[in-house]
Amino acid sequence: MTNSLSLPEAQKAILLSQGIHNEHKLGKGKDASYKAIKALNYVQIDSISVVERAHHHSIWNRAANYQAIHIEQLLEDKQIFEYWSHAAAYLPMADYRFSLPRKNAFAKGEYHWFNVDKKDMAAVLDRIKADGPLRAKDFKDPRKTKTGWWDWKPAKKALEQLFMEGKLMAVKRQGFQKVYDLTERVLPANIDTNVPSEAEYFQHLAINYLNANAIGTAEQITYLLKGLKAPVKKYCLQMVEQGLLITLTVNDQIYFALPAIDNLLKKKISRKKVKILSPFDNLLIQRKRIKALFNYDYQIECYVPADKRKVGYFSLPLLWGNTFAGRMDVKMDRKSGVLNIINLHLETEKADEFIVDLKPILDKFLAFNSGTAINVLKVTGSNQQLPSSKVKEYTAILIA
Repeated sequence: MTNSLSLPEAQKAILLSQGIHNEHKLGKGKDASYKAIKALNYVQIDSISVVERAHHHSIWNRAANYQAIHIEQLLEDKQIFEYWSHAAAYLPMADYRFSLPRKNAFAKGEYHWFNVDKKDMAAVLDRIKADGPLRAKDFKDPRKTKTGWWDWKPAKKALEQLFMEGKLMAVKRQGFQKVYDLTERVLPANIDTNVPSEAEYFQHLAINYLNANAIGTAEQITYLLKGLKAPVKKYCLQMVEQGLLITLTVNDQIYFALPAIDNLLKKKISRKKVKILSPFDNLLIQRKRIKALFNYDYQIECYVPADKRKVGYFSLPLLWGNTFAGRMDVKMDRKSGVLNIINLHLETEKADEFIVDLKPILDKFLAFNSGTAINVLKVTGSNQQLPSSKVKEYTAILIA
C-alpha cells in the first residue's frame, strides 16, 4: 500500500481524479456534462463574462463537445440543482440531501450575508406560492434611494435567505438572474430528503472530495465550511482505522486518500497537452493547495487595483501536462469575434515547445467562445524580458 508519493506522482493522481487531459472518457453531449459535474461534486458559478463564464469553462475542459445549453437541460431534467458549495455552484441532484445540514443551519439562525426580515420572507413566499416561479426583478423596491449595487432590495434579500434555507430553489437563470420556485415544486418525487447523520455527512465530504481530488487534508476537505475541520479530521482518522481511507505523505505533508489511489498511479497522463483553465476551476480554487502541490502561485487579479496587477484583470491558468507553464490575460470582443490576448505571461524555460502545444487548444478555446480571430497584444516572461524576435515568432504561431 502506498504510504508516500513524489510530487509528480501526486500531480498525476490529482489531474486524473479531476478529469483533466482525459475528457473523451466521459462520452459526449449532455450526459458527459452531467458526469463531469458528478465527478467534480460541484461546478462553481461566476458572473464574470470576460470570456465564457466559469461553470461553462470548467465543464468544457472535461466533457467533449460541451455546449452551454447542457446546463439548462440538466436543470430542466432535474439532474442538477443550484446551491452553495464554497460558492454558488451547480451540484448533482443525487447529492441533494447533503445540502440539508447547511440549509438547516441557516433556517435556525446562522448568519448569511444580512439580517433576516421574517415579514419580507413570508410575503415573498406567499407571492411565489400564488404566482409561480419569479425573479428578484419581479418584485418592486419600496425604497426611494439605495447606496450601491450591493444594497439589495428587501425582496431580493428575502429570496436569497429563503434559497439558502432551502425553502426555495432556482429552477433556472434568466439574464443570469435566478428564477425561484418552491422547493416542493422543484424536487423530483423520488429524491431522498432525509437529513444525513453526522457520520453520513462527514463520510460524504471525505469520500467525494478524495474521489475528485485524489489527496486532501481535513482543512482542504472542509474548505470554507465553518467549524468542521476538527470533527472531520477526527472522523477521517476513524475511517483510516476502518480501512476506508489511508494516509500518505507528499513533501512531508500528511494527506488522506482512498485505498484505490494505487490504481491511478498505473494510468498514463499526457505530458504535452495544454489546458486553458478558468480562474474558478475546481483544480486550483484552493490557492494554498495548488502552490504546495504544483508550485504555482496563482492569483486572480480582477479584485486587485489596476496599478498593482502583475499579469492582468482576468488571467487564465495554463496547464501543460502536469505543470503550469504560465497564465494568459484575455478578453473576448463579442462584436468583432476577436479573442484578445492582452498578456500571455510565460513561466516555463521551454517556451518554444510550449507555444506549439498551446496553439491547438487556443483554437478550440476561440471556437468555444464563438470567436473567429485571435489578437496577441503582449507576450511576457517571468525571468527575463523576451526578445522582440521571440515575441513576433510566438505571436505569428498563435494567430495563424
